Amino acid sequence: MSMKETYEKKLQEQLDHWNEEIDRLKSKAEHVKEDTRHEYHEQLENIRKKRQEAHAKLQELKAASDDAWEDVKTGVELAWESLSEALKSAASRFK
Repeated sequence: MSMKETYEKKLQEQLDHWNEEIDRLKSKAEHVKEDTRHEYHEQLENIRKKRQEAHAKLQELKAASDDAWEDVKTGVELAWESLSEALKSAASRFK
């Protein structure tokens, strides 16, 4: 397996894990008081957008040639960091 394939696999596994975490947060948001539910849904919408961006970057990485994937890697890492921070923030608020 090439370095690119290994990296793609690692990212896909992380994205799958985050999808599970997002599902748990959605479930929690449905069981909160009415006055805080709107805030939860706003945060979930922000996370959904960041997840879409991360997924798009992963697809861009997969489409990149073996020679060009390193150039795409920086954008992927920025999207990953953004999604990770949004999830951490939401998880701390949803406790």
